[in-house]
Amino acid sequence: MRRFSRFNAVSLTLGFAFLYLPMLILVIYSFNSNKLVTVWAGFSTKWYGELFQNEAFLDAAWVTLRVAVISSTLATILGTMAAYALVRAGRFSGRTLFSGMIYAPLVMPEVITGLSLLLLFIGIGLDRGVFTIILAHTTFSMAFVSVVVSSRLVSFDRSLEEAALDLGATPFDAFRLVTLPIIAPAVISGWLLAFTLSLDDLVIASFTSGPSATTLPIKIFSAVRLGVSPEINALSTIMIGLVTVGVITASLVSKNTALRHERDAKAAERT
Repeated sequence: MRRFSRFNAVSLTLGFAFLYLPMLILVIYSFNSNKLVTVWAGFSTKWYGELFQNEAFLDAAWVTLRVAVISSTLATILGTMAAYALVRAGRFSGRTLFSGMIYAPLVMPEVITGLSLLLLFIGIGLDRGVFTIILAHTTFSMAFVSVVVSSRLVSFDRSLEEAALDLGATPFDAFRLVTLPIIAPAVISGWLLAFTLSLDDLVIASFTSGPSATTLPIKIFSAVRLGVSPEINALSTIMIGLVTVGVITASLVSKNTALRHERDAKAAERT
């Protein structure tokens, strides 16, 4: 067994410091009583109180959360369907074009995606707002869901589905009762990835949003151009906390699901 060397420890420490030290500083200064975010003047939670009285930030946060939930759910459904078609449908006419169109948003610059969607919405006369942001986020995030689910379906043991079909289950029931529970961790991971991408998006949302719908990243970017305020630090701290709780919860759910299916498989082998 190889020892954990000092070089590995230093590299790991520097890597984690590079990733998480800025977030830690942001969280600390969100409790700064001074209005100047770079000058510490004592501990205070007053900026959190002022944040919850700022209707502009609250409205933008509600729009962002609504868009993220709806678009990630739609992207998960469509991405899972696309992954199933790519992995299970075999060779069919237009498969190469279909797979290329699915994976294109992964490498397409966000500026190009946002501009093309903007021209599409203008061309069909669709007013920009929450609905257009949802369509845009669903379009580019479903590609990420498709990749995650495809990687799980490739390694899936199809004999389990075949056994269900032999026992009289329909193809839909076999997918619903056998395949979907087993690939559920990948589906949940895809939903979380789509949710995070939607929550974090600035470029595409800036092209597809309208005056009646402003997302939180756009609002924060506009506010930061005039200077960083302690309210932004407080808002960012809340977002970090929510994302952390969500990731931990999803990890525990996925782990428990995998352990439960493993126990069920071992019980089936004994019988």
